[in-house]
Amino acid sequence: MPSAIDEFHAGDHAFAQADLADRERPLVIRGLCRDWPIVAAARESDTAFATRLAGYDNGTEVDTLLMAPEENGVIGYNAQMDGFNYRHFRVPVTEALRRLAAYSRHGGLTPGVALQSALIPACLPGFQQQHPLPLLDAAIQPRLWVGNQVTTPAHFDASHNLAVVVCGRRRFTLFAPEQVGNLYIGPLDFAPTGAAISMARLDRPDDPRFPRLRQALAQSLVSELEPGDAIYMPPLWWHHVSSLERLNALVNYWWKPITPEGVMPESGLGALMHAILALKPLPRSEREAWKRLFDHYVFNDQDPAAHIPVERRNLLGRLTPPLVEQIKRKIRSYL
Repeated sequence: MPSAIDEFHAGDHAFAQADLADRERPLVIRGLCRDWPIVAAARESDTAFATRLAGYDNGTEVDTLLMAPEENGVIGYNAQMDGFNYRHFRVPVTEALRRLAAYSRHGGLTPGVALQSALIPACLPGFQQQHPLPLLDAAIQPRLWVGNQVTTPAHFDASHNLAVVVCGRRRFTLFAPEQVGNLYIGPLDFAPTGAAISMARLDRPDDPRFPRLRQALAQSLVSELEPGDAIYMPPLWWHHVSSLERLNALVNYWWKPITPEGVMPESGLGALMHAILALKPLPRSEREAWKRLFDHYVFNDQDPAAHIPVERRNLLGRLTPPLVEQIKRKIRSYL
């Protein structure tokens, strides 16, 4: 059976951004944003929520997905896996809310609608000022996700992720990074909405195509969040998200820690893809040799440059922005 995600109640613990970044496991923070005006509107009614949200809309078009009713709201591939099971539109937030309201009046199966990753300062000016999140740096810009009963299969983010449910309920099913082999991940470079997803449906654990799925489910962590609740998900944790009501909304914040020298880490996913191109075709003995080099220089907690004078460590020492740019040019020369 899955386990519950660790929880704190807002007010029981003073959180800071560094507290979250140092965590190795997910955390639910109940009631973190219970005082937000948009949460109060959601607790009143769907109409009150939609009216308040539309009041911030400046008409900027945002990415919105539309799925046929027979897809049951599960985002994924089409039957041939040469495309995806949705149509893509760009519409203002208010138009997406109108479509959701119209579909909510349908009987039986309804089309799935998912407004995806809309940058809030661009489309809802004023929202961020009236809905602050003091525990995060104010420069981290929030994004909006709105839809009906839509499911996003297990996928991961390379960044730290704090998500706040602001309307409806969402069930989060999380898997540790080491469960990747039990989740049957689709292509890294061709995925719905850009993030590689599990091809196994959690509601079909006996699907013979995915016999190890049950192993992942046995190690999963699950929690349901209501308006005002938040969840922190560390980088590379797989998360499967089910929206449970006819109207659901979430605001999330992605960030990567910046080093004291002002350097933001490069994309680990880009490094993974490059490693696949450069190392996967090699003979096993050569791959093993590269693995030892990666372990020594990347994954080993001991300092591989301890024997080099500090001022001569270059890439293995203090990474300043000019040095990072120099290394990037060197990397490009290898491509």
